[in-house]
Amino acid sequence: MQKYQRNVFSCIKNKTVNWHVIYTKHRHEKKVEQDLISLGIQAYCPTRIKYRFWSDRVKKVNVPVLPSMVLVRVDEKSLNSVFYSKGVIGYMFWLGKRAVVRDQEVKELKKSLSNYYLSKHDVGSKIGVSSFGNNIGTIEKKSKNKIWVSLENLAYKLKLETV
Repeated sequence: MQKYQRNVFSCIKNKTVNWHVIYTKHRHEKKVEQDLISLGIQAYCPTRIKYRFWSDRVKKVNVPVLPSMVLVRVDEKSLNSVFYSKGVIGYMFWLGKRAVVRDQEVKELKKSLSNYYLSKHDVGSKIGVSSFGNNIGTIEKKSKNKIWVSLENLAYKLKLETV
């Protein structure tokens, strides 16, 4: 009985609030972010501006950087509350556990999207697109106006374009 009580109290003391990655239905990222924020859950859907061309016009559109994914910051007790949004499919798992994104990576992602630029680094070098911090992202491919960056801790590849 005492052993059980100690475990419960240690869990209460160690209330950790982590960023997790959730999968969403296709093209529901911004709606899920709005739903979660209205539920009182801290959510972040990183977006960037992309130009869409039609035969009669050009339009600036905000598109998600992580397709079908939203970052949420919840404690262990509130993990299931994200499913109150209809567009949520589930959590991303890595090695049998929910994928955790460090606070520093989220801050760097926000910073990079607010003022990112196409750097002069070569393929294979560690990137500082003013974004993912030092030694977090590795350039995998580079073209005239695009860079593909591998985020090691997220196990995800990101394409950056100039505006």
